[in-house]
Amino acid sequence: MFRSAIPFARPGQVVGLFGGSFDPPHAGHVHVTLEAMKAFGLDRVWWLVSPGNPMKERGPAPLARRMAAARAIMRHPRVAVTDIEARIGTRATADTLAAMRRLYPGVRFVWLMGADNLAQFHLWKDWRWIMDNVPVGVVARPGDRISARMSPAARVYARHRIDGTARHLLGRAQAPAWCFVNVPMVDISSTQIRSNSDWARAVLPEQPPGARGLTPGG
Repeated sequence: MFRSAIPFARPGQVVGLFGGSFDPPHAGHVHVTLEAMKAFGLDRVWWLVSPGNPMKERGPAPLARRMAAARAIMRHPRVAVTDIEARIGTRATADTLAAMRRLYPGVRFVWLMGADNLAQFHLWKDWRWIMDNVPVGVVARPGDRISARMSPAARVYARHRIDGTARHLLGRAQAPAWCFVNVPMVDISSTQIRSNSDWARAVLPEQPPGARGLTPGG
């Protein structure tokens, strides 16, 4: 039903799912995406631009605006920007992942998130189902390492953690499996950009260090 409107993936491929409001998307999102693709051995990454974050009281900018901005800044042949959650009618991550598994039988999904999300992951709807069914790749951001490592989710699933030296195996690991990696980060957030009223500047096609040569025609 939705095939013409969502990204394509073949059975057996490993696809990282990077979800969020992207309000606005910025160089930090691009940097995390490229680092995660390299670290976890992903064939592709899809940005899931959400209709709205159920854990935030205030709604984001209009979806069409965020989609256009995301496509302007995230230009890589193996990265797709999609509004699939709006199309299939899901909001919570667990519901989205369950739907994606039905839509793409045989595709191996990896849920990607920053270490700040791991710190409060136990507050997410059906978070244990997510951990039990989909490998999770966690990328550390400045200031989030200690709280993430000590989080309830990290403690509950401690024995299922893949060591950073074997991080490239995450995409083909059997869930529950998760891996925490430290990478040089771009210390910027969507909240900072919004507070500085700098939404428009965030979508300029400037890539972070290490991203040059990875965009089409670059």
